[in-house]
Amino acid sequence: MVEEIRFVADSMLGKLAKWLRVLGYDILYQSYYQSGVIDQLVKEGRRLLSRHKEIACRYSDAMLLYGNHVGEQLNELNEKGILTHDRSKWFSRCLLCNVLLKEVKTDEARENVPEYIFYQNMEEIKFCPSCGRHYWPGTHRKRMLGQLEKWGFTLKTPKPTL
Repeated sequence: MVEEIRFVADSMLGKLAKWLRVLGYDILYQSYYQSGVIDQLVKEGRRLLSRHKEIACRYSDAMLLYGNHVGEQLNELNEKGILTHDRSKWFSRCLLCNVLLKEVKTDEARENVPEYIFYQNMEEIKFCPSCGRHYWPGTHRKRMLGQLEKWGFTLKTPKPTL
């Protein structure tokens, strides 16, 4: 089993952090880090993603990103072989908390999502056990999938290599 890469993003990469969560990656992000926090997270096995050359140079495994836009940054990570394209992990994390989403009980879902959403997506509603936010495959997800495709993340399952 391949150990999943875990990231920490510096304060300039909030949008990238959100999109990596969409792709199912464990990525911590804060708009401000107190002294020593990034050091501790890197010691715990997280790989730093940064746009600051000085900060990235402090860590042997850090990734210095040059792109100004999320699509460029994702493609940089992709070109370096960092991203796995495991579509089964897409939309599996809370976009706010970074926590893995859980199955929701039918009664709880009925109480926390609009009625038409509940009846259209009963089996696909998930929730974040940390913040309580509910997720389902609606138009927002379709737009996100379209954006990923524009950035070169194909929605088709790749052919297995021999």
